[in-house]
Amino acid sequence: MSNGQWYPPEWPARIRALASGELTAVPPRRAATVMLLRDDTSGPGTAGPSVHMLRRRTSMAFAGGAYAYPGGGVDPRDDDHLVGWAGPSLETWAVRLGVGSAAEAQAVVCAAVRETYEEAGVLLAGPTAGTVVSDTTGADWEADRQALVDRELSFAGFLDRRGLVLRSDLLAAWARWITPAFEPRRYDTWFFVAALPEGQRTRNASTEADRTVWIRPGDAADGYDKGELLMMPPTVATLRALRPYGTAAEALKAADAQNLAPVLAEARMEGDELVLSWPGHDEFTKHVPTAGGPASPPAGTGTDGNPS
Repeated sequence: MSNGQWYPPEWPARIRALASGELTAVPPRRAATVMLLRDDTSGPGTAGPSVHMLRRRTSMAFAGGAYAYPGGGVDPRDDDHLVGWAGPSLETWAVRLGVGSAAEAQAVVCAAVRETYEEAGVLLAGPTAGTVVSDTTGADWEADRQALVDRELSFAGFLDRRGLVLRSDLLAAWARWITPAFEPRRYDTWFFVAALPEGQRTRNASTEADRTVWIRPGDAADGYDKGELLMMPPTVATLRALRPYGTAAEALKAADAQNLAPVLAEARMEGDELVLSWPGHDEFTKHVPTAGGPASPPAGTGTDGNPS
């Protein structure tokens, strides 16, 4: 670990195997994650929004103890069923997200909203295009949430059952990162920003997390720099990008100016060192000695699916 950054010990072997042709890159799966913000004036100094983060259980094989945002993979069922929709058109979203169709744009945005509900209990949807549900507590809501988690119910089906409209205008796309080619499970992940709807409260509804926090992006980044908070590169980079904004509304307004060009790690050899880097993010560059290392990847190096 460098600062608070987590590097799996299997990476050098997998990178060498990919370079030698012994390992074939798997296609990345589409995913979405949401930086949920709320304005917080309770702390000292300049007021600024806090972001909702969860800490992955320390017992997990992949990035145990790392802080991340609610997120997960796209459900293919959300491609082929038109949902109640408010906000920018699906065609507008497709252009912004850099995808080839309105259906794919819908699926990515649905994943962002669904995962926020599944893991944080917050739902960016309402009965009409100008409203949002104010309370998602109660046994009936929990039953539906669990059915979504278990994939017994599609998100489109959930919205239809509840008579709800997805509020895509409450979301804004912020960044896009793709899992490195040498990873056994890969994700093409869109990072979104959203403000906590009035009346709703977050909770730790994820089985993958042992705690959740509201923390200012700058404080979280400082914790990483001091080695106190464990995080992966996309999380740190997006926290740093949020740091300048004084309110959640300012961050959402700034989202349209953010670059959504995919960030993909690169690996190269320099003498006896393997250099791992993320273009445009020099702070994450890692130099790995290669002398005496294995040439093929070890078994059982899968991730569990949280892309952030």
